[in-house]
Amino acid sequence: MIQKEYKGFLLSWAIGLAAYFLSHYTPHWLNGILLALMLGMLIGNFVKIPQDFQSGISFTSSKLLELSILFIAFGINYAHVAALGTLSFTAIAIIVLLMLIITFYLANKVNCPGSTGWLVGFGTAICGSSAIAALAPSVSKKSDDVAIAMAVVNLFGSIGMLVLPFILSGLNLNTQELGLLIGGGLHSVGNVAGAGYSMSKEIGDTAITVKLARVALLSPALIFFNYLVNKNEMSGWKSYFKLPWYLWGFIIISIISSYITLPAAFLSFIDFLGKIVLIIAMAAIGLKVSFKQMFQSGQKGLSFGLLIFVIQLTLLSLVVLIM
Repeated sequence: MIQKEYKGFLLSWAIGLAAYFLSHYTPHWLNGILLALMLGMLIGNFVKIPQDFQSGISFTSSKLLELSILFIAFGINYAHVAALGTLSFTAIAIIVLLMLIITFYLANKVNCPGSTGWLVGFGTAICGSSAIAALAPSVSKKSDDVAIAMAVVNLFGSIGMLVLPFILSGLNLNTQELGLLIGGGLHSVGNVAGAGYSMSKEIGDTAITVKLARVALLSPALIFFNYLVNKNEMSGWKSYFKLPWYLWGFIIISIISSYITLPAAFLSFIDFLGKIVLIIAMAAIGLKVSFKQMFQSGQKGLSFGLLIFVIQLTLLSLVVLIM
């Protein structure tokens, strides 16, 4: 395997590590994950990569994406559910459930290509790029779908981080309501922190708590969405538990990390390592993406991303009005 795969493997690592170091000098919205994807796409489309690199690139894009899911699990803590309170968490859980159902059926209705719509909606509902990375291996067979979903979610997350505070500052809402809208509406933890703390520390703290509760729902959300996607292929209750190894690993690790206090230094190292693995996986995915194919399906991905983002904010606004 090493003799066959090492060339594409090393190329993906070189691009990924370059993206990681360069991301320290780029704007906030252009993070290491998106930069690795873009660099991979540029090289893959404008440099003729030898055929003997392809198997290593495919191996890196699939296996490292699966491996990155295990690292994500260490950052999940179900204690954030308790910190949010029963009423607020129930509201968030219902919205996440509705968003997953809407995503699954609406993506087909609007004819969003491949699994792009599913990945965009799942990333919007849970936690951006990390959620897409967790779902992608089980629902997507095309690198273009993952690339488009990552780009769309990062784009709207960044726009929302800049625009939402300006819109909300003109409304007569309290800290809890503002935190719920920001923490429940924006895509990644970074987006939520940027928007929340730009308004005030109290709003930022509340928004982060809400966001972390959404992240804590990643495990059940993965199981539920896998059920929606594969329900027609299931033949009995045992089929519901035939999850890929990395999803079982994700669930087990997330439970352990929620109830056992792990050393801060260890968690910091795992977070760093997980980020590097995901960035390298995205570089490999970028190497396999065709600009032509991405352009053809990317427009619908953008439209669907905006639609699902607006739906999520609308549902949250209704919750604020009711509460």
